[in-house]
Amino acid sequence: MRLLIVGSLEGHIVTAGKIALDRGAKVANVDDIDAALDALRSGQGSELLMVDVDLDIAQLCASLEAERISIPVVACGIDTSPARAVEAIKAGAKEYIPLPPDAELIAAVLAAVTEESTSLVFQDPVMNAVLKLAEQIAPSEASVLITGESGTGKEIMARYVHSKSRRSKAQFISVNCAAIPENLLESELFGHEKGAFTGAVGRRIGKFEEASGGTLLLDEISEMHPRLQAKLLRAVQEREIDRVGGSQPIKVDIRLLATSNRNLEDEVRQGNFREDLYFRLNVVNIALPALRERPRDIEILADHFIAKYAEANGVPVPPISPEARQILLNHHWRGNVRELENTMHRAVLLAQDGRVTENSIMLTGEMLAPEGSPASQAAPSHGTAAAGSAASPARTGDASELVGRTVADVERDLILDTLEHCLGNRTHAANILGISIRTLRNKLKLYGEKGLPISMPGEAERTTA
Repeated sequence: MRLLIVGSLEGHIVTAGKIALDRGAKVANVDDIDAALDALRSGQGSELLMVDVDLDIAQLCASLEAERISIPVVACGIDTSPARAVEAIKAGAKEYIPLPPDAELIAAVLAAVTEESTSLVFQDPVMNAVLKLAEQIAPSEASVLITGESGTGKEIMARYVHSKSRRSKAQFISVNCAAIPENLLESELFGHEKGAFTGAVGRRIGKFEEASGGTLLLDEISEMHPRLQAKLLRAVQEREIDRVGGSQPIKVDIRLLATSNRNLEDEVRQGNFREDLYFRLNVVNIALPALRERPRDIEILADHFIAKYAEANGVPVPPISPEARQILLNHHWRGNVRELENTMHRAVLLAQDGRVTENSIMLTGEMLAPEGSPASQAAPSHGTAAAGSAASPARTGDASELVGRTVADVERDLILDTLEHCLGNRTHAANILGISIRTLRNKLKLYGEKGLPISMPGEAERTTA
């Protein structure tokens, strides 16, 4: 765990740093936002920023987003008023920690950042065979291609391989090739020199250099444009890269992992992926099974996620009724473990009388119907609450109240109710709903234009104070 502390934290910098060090974190400190950005650009990686609330957190978060540096920000300050915490979260911070620092609170934040990055919950024999292969090849330096449907846990598997490798004490760097525009991905991977293109305000170390000595994961590599694949091939073969706008090649020492939810052999045949690059990456293939192919893991994962999100939301762990368990076991799970996790998160929030019942499962917005039934075949797994309820007439219950309402109306109510539950925190609400923060903001903007009341961050605290 790498922690970068930004600012003086009102004189509590030494205490906060010592607590983090005692919890196993590697801690660095810079004085201000400009120094923090310079450190991140130069390849001084970090998995968490702990920032003095008196600094311009909005500027920091905007700069991180503009430069595609994805690191959670936690604000810290002596001021314990809800308004100050809300201000920091509205500026882009994930959490607010009051000072002087509490050891258990900082430990909880560090644990939340690293939670489940390498833990794999399973009991099905199918997954046991996959884990045995991963452990066998992890100590090698071979490139590994991890394949499987969306939501099967490919990045978690990559982190697991790294944790079992000889490079486990070094950095693990991940790049989502599908999330970065093609014209920016080259700079993201290989870095750039100052002035190399419009917006290159300074030298930026790329992910290959940042990961040197450790492991680099190229997530969803099948989405990479063929033009850039040629440059990647040289980096993979020679372990040598060129910064955009640079004149000297740079040697890198990395273990390369890649993931894909597509069949790369088909992509090669169709001319979308270079065959030579495919063979360079596919020294070892770890194929993750779909959740429906490991049915004995459904219940244990459901219980795991119920406990996780009950703790996160400060509520007792609700038991799952036998009827609800049967729905989970019968569902097709097109979204795999990610779909199950989102489903159980919402089920915790919608539990009825302290239990996850058949109705609370149905209300999560997933198309949870027995496999083979018309409902399970008719709609995608990530349907709306209205679609999920209306398509399962055999299990109506409270869901019958949704009949006759439009999908848009039910979606609107689910979004606004979830936002209210999260005290207006957009990030938390988006995570619960299983949508991006951008999608949530666009929806809220639309509702606001129609005159609907929208919960603002911290609104509940102010009205109940």
